[in-house]
Amino acid sequence: MTTHVPASLWQFLSREVALVCDASGTLIWMDERAARLLETVPGQSLRALAAQGTEDKVDRLITLARDERVERWEAILCVGGVPRTFAFRGAPHEGGVALVGSLVPEDYADSLSQVSETMSELAALHRETERQQRELKRRADELTRLNRDLEESNRGVRTLHAELDEKTESLVRAAEIKSRVVANVSHEFRTPLHSILGLARLLLNPANGALSAEQQKQVQFIRSSGEALFELVNDLLDLSKMESGKATLRPVRFSASNFMGALRGMMRPLVSADSQVELRFEEPPADLALETDEAKVSQVLRNLVTNALKFTEKGHVTISAERGPEDTVCFRVSDTGIGIAPEHHTHIFEEFTQVESPVQKRVKGTGLGLALSRRLAEFLGGSLTVQSTPGQGSTFTFTLPRVHPEVEEMLGMAERSQQLEPGRAPVLVLEDDRQTLFLYEKYLSRSGFQVLPVRTVDEARRTLQRVRPAAVVMDVMLEGETSWSFLSELKGNEATCDIPILVVTLMDREQKARALGADEFWLKPVGEDQLLRKLAEMARSGPVHKLLIIDDDDVHRYLLRQLLKDTPYVLSEAATGPEGIQLAREQLPDLIFLDFVLPDMTAFDVLDELKTDPRTRDIPVIIHTSHQLQEEERRRLEKGTSTILAKHKLSREVAITRIRDALHKTGLGTDAGESRRG
Repeated sequence: MTTHVPASLWQFLSREVALVCDASGTLIWMDERAARLLETVPGQSLRALAAQGTEDKVDRLITLARDERVERWEAILCVGGVPRTFAFRGAPHEGGVALVGSLVPEDYADSLSQVSETMSELAALHRETERQQRELKRRADELTRLNRDLEESNRGVRTLHAELDEKTESLVRAAEIKSRVVANVSHEFRTPLHSILGLARLLLNPANGALSAEQQKQVQFIRSSGEALFELVNDLLDLSKMESGKATLRPVRFSASNFMGALRGMMRPLVSADSQVELRFEEPPADLALETDEAKVSQVLRNLVTNALKFTEKGHVTISAERGPEDTVCFRVSDTGIGIAPEHHTHIFEEFTQVESPVQKRVKGTGLGLALSRRLAEFLGGSLTVQSTPGQGSTFTFTLPRVHPEVEEMLGMAERSQQLEPGRAPVLVLEDDRQTLFLYEKYLSRSGFQVLPVRTVDEARRTLQRVRPAAVVMDVMLEGETSWSFLSELKGNEATCDIPILVVTLMDREQKARALGADEFWLKPVGEDQLLRKLAEMARSGPVHKLLIIDDDDVHRYLLRQLLKDTPYVLSEAATGPEGIQLAREQLPDLIFLDFVLPDMTAFDVLDELKTDPRTRDIPVIIHTSHQLQEEERRRLEKGTSTILAKHKLSREVAITRIRDALHKTGLGTDAGESRRG
């Protein structure tokens, strides 16, 4: 079937125009479509049809087309007052120009406008990028310069640090030399001083012959001078110990009431019968008890009372004790003496510092008493402060913890050692220095060991009767005794000769230690990594706790392996129920981790198989699953397992805690557990 389309319809639908212009751009001919679309007639200038601002582009088209062919030349002409875009092709024709143009659709024109705008934006962005690149380069150059400056500064700082290290080492050596000199000289002074004081007492004793009054006076002067010098030597020795960190804490439990009574007896002779100063002791609370170094507390208060009596000409010196905040005890020594000006409150605690006053000139002193007292107070974990007003007296407050922090730590450590933790290898540590004991426990508790702290050989023997340790770490130079004989005893006893012993001490006696059987010898101090590596090599951890993981999920098996890494557990794995049951019968693990859903069996099937075999019946089982258990399933599982653990809640701490709980319930790690496994 043939369809006839009228020519008028094609002309209406067509968007092309044909024009002929003379050399000046005046229209001399156009087709019907041009006349209709452009709404113009011959004789009109093509420039007149151009949109405002685009006339030069139309003129350029005429100029170019007079000489050569032109393709895809866009021009905007006004049609009915509305700017429309035409794409023209042109060629020379009889001295003029022939043009054929196509009306560009409006959406295309809009797109071209958008493209043009986008290109403009891109150009602007390009310019901005170039500017930023220049700025970045400038900053990079600046950073390079700064890096050079920093490197130079670092070199200077490293040089300064090296110099400071050298100075520090020199100061440390000087301090050590000073401490040794003070200690040695003090000890050397004590021997002749004891002789001088002893001879003075003999001369003053009437039983050894009568002295004249003048002779008695002279001998008494000798004795007083000797006692003052002896006091100075003691203070110097105590300060030297404090500075070198060699002061020893000897805590005991004592009541404040008995302590104040003993102090009263020591201080009464310092006040003569005709003295205008009254020495008062206020009764402390009857139930107030302390656990700290009684001798050092007494030394502080004796210094304070002696000092108060020196600078109080009349009135009273009062000593009291009461409970302080946060389980502390406050001792106060108040006097009605000359007082201390506020500007001297800090200086009086410095060594060899004395405040000038008329009384000071009459009462000689070393200037060490208050300095030593503050050092002792700090050593006991407390503080020493003063409140004073000139002419009204002074109050020294000595505040200290009722129980020394080291005593609390030792009590806690001793309590923890009484209960052996499953999965932790016990290590007996014989060490009289509490700080070293705390350090050992910190090191070892993070690495699968349990510290059994003892401070004397007798304590060590009692602990060995209760526990067989995996290893022994011991110091041979203890307070008041040595442990050489104990080392020989351990290695000579058939029951303990195979226990590894690591000797760690301050004296280089390696040859003797190894001759007596020590497996290793080190000088203090010992680093954490060094200690842990050696104990891991030496320690015998007793029965190995074997774990079996039955889970078809490779990821969860890997996760559990990583969580239990560096723990004293040996892990075996099974991906199926039958494989897990077979391994359980062959290896007899101490505990089984069982997934609830397996590809071939349920957890109930595995549990039933384990319960029917006498060898695996009593092995504790921990269910770990991501399955949402029904209440009936949970009740049934709780009857036959140790615990149920959700996989999404699994962590190292949770896993280890659940393992220990399960092993503890079955008696593993105790004597009962040993007999059951045997």
